[in-house]
Amino acid sequence: MKANQVNIKNKKAHFNYEIGDTYTAGMVLTGTEIKSIREGRANLTDSYCVVDHGEVWVKGMHVSEYFYGSYNNHESRRDRKLLLSKKEIAKIAKQSSDAGFTIVPLRIFINEKGYAKIVIGIGKGKKEYDKRQTIKEREDRRDIDRMFKR
Repeated sequence: MKANQVNIKNKKAHFNYEIGDTYTAGMVLTGTEIKSIREGRANLTDSYCVVDHGEVWVKGMHVSEYFYGSYNNHESRRDRKLLLSKKEIAKIAKQSSDAGFTIVPLRIFINEKGYAKIVIGIGKGKKEYDKRQTIKEREDRRDIDRMFKR
């Protein structure tokens, strides 16, 4: 299996949030969790991150149980610790403490060494009119692309 085959995205993140800074972090996983992620059986919808006692945790991330796992199988929605440097954690904690900002998981991928990595971003929630503007811009881009194809 190639390392670049796994690319699990949070499609709603860019629609619901304006993403500022992004960080790439490792994850503390069990054996059956990494096997499920390598099969692409993870979901970032409705997941978020919190800073707790100097550690960053991702909550609500769903990793399906491994089919061939036995009694050692993992819980599908458990909290998972993210591996970041102390400087990065301090910066993330400072940015996310401001009103309206949250830490949003954006993407999970497998790097060249075979480790699962997660990309998180500091997001500010969009208002309803911002979301409508995003939809309008996307439709305009599609119309322009259709015109050039003809």
